[in-house]
Amino acid sequence: MQVFITGGTGLIGSAVVRELLDNGHTVLGLARSGASEATLKAAGADAVRGGLADLDVLRAGAAKSDGVIHLAFSNDFSSPEALAAGIAEESAALAAMGEELVGSNRPLVTVSGTPWIPGRASTEADPLPTEGPVGGRGRSVMAALALAERGVRSAAVRMPRTVHNQGDGGFAGLLTQIARQTGVSGYPGDGMQRWPAVHALDAAVLFRLVLENAPAGTAWHAVDDEGDAVRDIAAVIGRRLGLPVQSVPEETYGPLGPIFAADQPSSSAHTRQALNWQPRHPSLLEDLENVQPGLGPVW
Repeated sequence: MQVFITGGTGLIGSAVVRELLDNGHTVLGLARSGASEATLKAAGADAVRGGLADLDVLRAGAAKSDGVIHLAFSNDFSSPEALAAGIAEESAALAAMGEELVGSNRPLVTVSGTPWIPGRASTEADPLPTEGPVGGRGRSVMAALALAERGVRSAAVRMPRTVHNQGDGGFAGLLTQIARQTGVSGYPGDGMQRWPAVHALDAAVLFRLVLENAPAGTAWHAVDDEGDAVRDIAAVIGRRLGLPVQSVPEETYGPLGPIFAADQPSSSAHTRQALNWQPRHPSLLEDLENVQPGLGPVW
């Protein structure tokens, strides 16, 4: 099928594009810049210029494709206002593409985060949070899944806190960036809170499986490591960078501070069984051994 993808040049998106192309699909990617367009074309995809705010471009891309995978996000976490603006932009974009697919039974695969449930690992049956710093993303994903009642084969792939490749990406990448800037490999609180993780190449396989096979209105967990202690993550980063490892204030992480401090392990048992998804790439702690000292930010 021809797949329209947003965010196709990012850490996850580039892996998804390669996975789709290697398995017989064609790809039309949204490109915000000439550089992004060149990257998509070099990978073997077609490209259309525009950003998430260009709703007519998004509608046209969805209309001419057999399915949609949405991955793009502003990734501006500099302030609560910037985060809220990014969520609002994404919500409008997702709604526009979803409306274009109504009645077609074509797939719309969107992305969210795994939820966190006190005292246990979250599962695919648990609801997304709809309040808090990223509650707006939860609400937009739930609206997309509700399109199942209007003839859209909508599904959500829930991503863990860190999606990594060669030591780069996700919340662990943010920890690495902050460590380089501050000279301390830090963690909030006692560091015993757990973050789930997955390698980007394993996540890409799951996106393809969901696109091809997932029933309408379903959610899936792209989780390999159920929960690594943040203190252990920071310890590897500190050792690789030659920096001290210690607790730092939650405020160090800006509007994401409450999320960074939360214990949020997650399970993918249902996803593995139902879609025969089997992660094969290195774990987060293994992959962080690729972090190189003396370099700039890696995320």
